[in-house]
Amino acid sequence: MKILQANGASIPAIGMGTWTLSGSKCYDMVTAALEAGYRHVDTAAMYENEREVGEAIRASSVAREEIFLTTKVWHADLAAADFQRSVEASLKRLGLDYVNLVLIHWPSKTVPLAETIGALNKVAEQGLARHIGVSNFTTGLLAEAVSLSDRPLACNQVEYHPFLNQDRVLATCRRAGMAQISYCPLGRGLSVMAEPAIEKAAQAHGRSPAQIVLRWHVQQDGVGAIPRTSKPERLKENLTVFDFELSPDEMEEISALTGTNQRICDFGFSPEWDPV
Repeated sequence: MKILQANGASIPAIGMGTWTLSGSKCYDMVTAALEAGYRHVDTAAMYENEREVGEAIRASSVAREEIFLTTKVWHADLAAADFQRSVEASLKRLGLDYVNLVLIHWPSKTVPLAETIGALNKVAEQGLARHIGVSNFTTGLLAEAVSLSDRPLACNQVEYHPFLNQDRVLATCRRAGMAQISYCPLGRGLSVMAEPAIEKAAQAHGRSPAQIVLRWHVQQDGVGAIPRTSKPERLKENLTVFDFELSPDEMEEISALTGTNQRICDFGFSPEWDPV
């Protein structure tokens, strides 16, 4: 397993995404992921599955200190007092004393960023989170967050897949020593897997198209990915991407697809995205 070193945080490059998983299905999938070798689990207050994620982690034979756990604070809770309450409530649902990483899930259009960054630093000072970071931040917001934070930010978690260009954000993360963690890394709902460049690489390496795309992510400097699956048999497949390497030509051909710029997660509360 490749480990991303990001401003003091050691983040396994492939993690288990849990968005849309709930109830016993979430518990079972996190349990199976840990058994399959995953050591990075991603959740959020908004996912409404922290209780099941925490139960699976606590019941696992894997030691807590070996698991890198991320949760996030929703954009409606970014005022200082609300942020503190959100993190404390997340820990209560998880049944844990700390998380490895707390992220601002989405930037706010109303709460000053300085206030939220202050609250983010406070939960780290209190030991509720080992590391702090952001999600869905544009280059401008990211630069502002870095300048406002007393502690280094570990990552920016953003939508990233072969149909979406994130060159600007990735370059900003690298300059700040941060990791970029890709959500929707396989282009959920898009026709990424049917692209000839990906199919050709899959045939050449004897791998699935999904493995090719995940390899494309982790072969980029400072990039990790948190694929979500509801199929236990896919867990091991998604993790088995560290025993082969894409050629420079294959990387270039897949990266060329990002010019299509199809974004899956774009909402009324989203920031104004960076131009390409």
